[in-house]
Amino acid sequence: MTEQPTNQTPDQGTNVSYLPTAWDWRKVDVPTVADDQAAAAPADPAVLDSARQVLADAAAAPTTDPTTGPTKDVDLDAFDDAPLIPAWMRTPEGWAARSGVAYRARRRAFRRWVRRQKTTRGHAAQFRRGTRRSHDWVVGFEGVRVQSAAHAAHIATREARAAARAARFTSPLMRSKKELAVKASERATKVAEEAVMLHKKAKKDRNNVRNLRASVVYGPPLAAIGGGYVATGWLGAAAGALATFAGGAFVGRTPYTEETDWSADWRSLGDGDAMTAPMLDAAFRAAKVIAAEESLRVVRMPMLDARGAWSAVLDLPPGIPAKKAIRAGAELAAAFGVEEAQVSVSKQGRSGRIELYVSRDLPFTEKGATGPLLALEAAANFWGRISIGPDVRGLAISISVVERSGLIGGEPGAGKSASGNVILLAAALDPRVILWLADGKGGGDLEPFEPLCECFEGDADPEAFHAMLLDAVADMKARYALLKKLGKRKVTEELADRYPLLRQKLLWVDELMFYTTDEEYGKKITKLLRNLVSRGRAAGIITFCATQKPGSDVVDTSLRDLLSIRWALRCTTPEASDTILGKGAAASGYSAKSIESEMRGAGLLWAEGTNPTLVRADYYTDDQVTTLLERATAWRRAAGTLPDAPLSLADQLRAKGDDDAAILAALVDAYSGRESDARAKAAAAGRPDAETLTVDWLPGSVLLDDLRAAGREVTAERLGALVVRTDQEKAKRVWEGSRPSGYPLARVLATIADRYGLTA
Repeated sequence: MTEQPTNQTPDQGTNVSYLPTAWDWRKVDVPTVADDQAAAAPADPAVLDSARQVLADAAAAPTTDPTTGPTKDVDLDAFDDAPLIPAWMRTPEGWAARSGVAYRARRRAFRRWVRRQKTTRGHAAQFRRGTRRSHDWVVGFEGVRVQSAAHAAHIATREARAAARAARFTSPLMRSKKELAVKASERATKVAEEAVMLHKKAKKDRNNVRNLRASVVYGPPLAAIGGGYVATGWLGAAAGALATFAGGAFVGRTPYTEETDWSADWRSLGDGDAMTAPMLDAAFRAAKVIAAEESLRVVRMPMLDARGAWSAVLDLPPGIPAKKAIRAGAELAAAFGVEEAQVSVSKQGRSGRIELYVSRDLPFTEKGATGPLLALEAAANFWGRISIGPDVRGLAISISVVERSGLIGGEPGAGKSASGNVILLAAALDPRVILWLADGKGGGDLEPFEPLCECFEGDADPEAFHAMLLDAVADMKARYALLKKLGKRKVTEELADRYPLLRQKLLWVDELMFYTTDEEYGKKITKLLRNLVSRGRAAGIITFCATQKPGSDVVDTSLRDLLSIRWALRCTTPEASDTILGKGAAASGYSAKSIESEMRGAGLLWAEGTNPTLVRADYYTDDQVTTLLERATAWRRAAGTLPDAPLSLADQLRAKGDDDAAILAALVDAYSGRESDARAKAAAAGRPDAETLTVDWLPGSVLLDDLRAAGREVTAERLGALVVRTDQEKAKRVWEGSRPSGYPLARVLATIADRYGLTA
């Protein structure tokens, strides 16, 4: 590089040429300035002195040709992983610059920290979150169990007080009722005491768990602060407090995000969240019951009962009727995140007020509870209210059937037989009730009640059922004749107790479809049933019909509309439900299609009031039904109302008054006696088939001995002439080590049927 000075002074003007070497990075080009021009140059004196020193050093250095100068090999591996730090950075100026950068970085970091303290990332906010999370963990969820136990204890004690009050004020003159009331009071008191003990135990368990968690959460901070104060005074206490603050901030370092912050819009009862007023508003808006700008008025705040279900009483906005919310049951269930059967909406007092009940689980899926009939120690009263079963709230539902008639319907397997047992058993346990039963299914569901019936049709015979209805109409006319003679309009309990003819009569028809669809007797049966239902109520005749689908093709609408009690079990379509409950019931929000298949025995009962109620019938096992019918038999026998049992085949033969008939009756008794002896021996020997063992053949000598023991001197010739056998039937069989000839039981029964027209 060549620098030409501008000063033309000859004694000071000099041309200086400087060419730095290729390998010396410290040699730089600096222009030469004349001394007399230095003062005029607008440069810093320090810079000029530095430049002169550089020029002097350059002049002292040897001059080499840059093209032929020596070269220096550089080993790049010698640097390893050491950072390439310029030498200038090791100078005081470099250290000062680095210090300035670090200072400015720390100052910016402090400003960022100050700004962050106002956000959710600030240390104070982290400490608050950590404290809240720690406290929530200490509190836990045991309080819900305590609250539930407290609610159950409150209800139990209230019922115990009511039972004790009833027992106290029941007159001693009513001895049986007094004893029942006292026993009920004792049971209620025991239940209340158990509920109170469970509540105390729940509180104790909650306190123990909370104390343990509190020691884990609050113990270390207290130990740090207290230990620091004891060790070094207030300085140590401050250090412990700082450590506690740091720990709390660490626990709450993660802020709540949108996914973890469950706002009211994301709440759901199906996920186990609590029912709140904002949730109710959001659910009713989502179901289009109220508009977006409208809200509900909470009359009774949402409460959690002992069954884990939520209930609330709400007022809809002005102008919105309760039936709009009732019809929106499916939409409300979807908004709450539960099944439709878990939501129950009913009107409370006035048109715009409703009661909302949401079950925790699908109702009526557990095993059915036994009804109160097993606890009866005296005869039932069919004139009073009949316990049907619990509703979704667990409250017992009862109805009165006096001057009423009923219809039970539902798809196969919905539980019609078990539901019908509730009413049939209540009638059977009242010795004053006359039972007339007809089983159109012929499956034997009503056979256990046959010994208690004055009239029973169990063969699914439309002709026999038609004859039964004719007798029922004749009995109704006789009742009205007696009422007219007594000057009374209808049968009362007092009249029924005074006049046996006016006792209550229950006409129960199972599988009505089989009778009404018969080509020959269907229309006649429908006409007679309509006559009994419309006119028999005041005469004390109660009619109940059960069928699978009571459509107009099965039950004439003129008959169906007269049946005042409707019980719709599970149906496959809303139309099928309407055929039971009435047209328009499904559109009003009452459809048996919403009943799930797991809810056996549950149905919409429309008996009293303006709206149907979801009820599950009390369940009685076969053994319990047998036990109750044995009690009913004993009570009816004591009251003198037990119908005469049908005569056996042997008794019917003796009633003929014929000598041959008497011999045949003795033969039937002989087979029956030998069969009983064989079963007794088999049972004593421990044979598993002892109960099913039968005797269908006996030797002639044995039969003659049995006839002689019964007072009938009959020869073998006369017996052979009376019971004529075929050659195959005369074949000899093994009997106690010998092979005699005998008589099959089937041949004896065939002889009785041929000569007298009697069957077993």
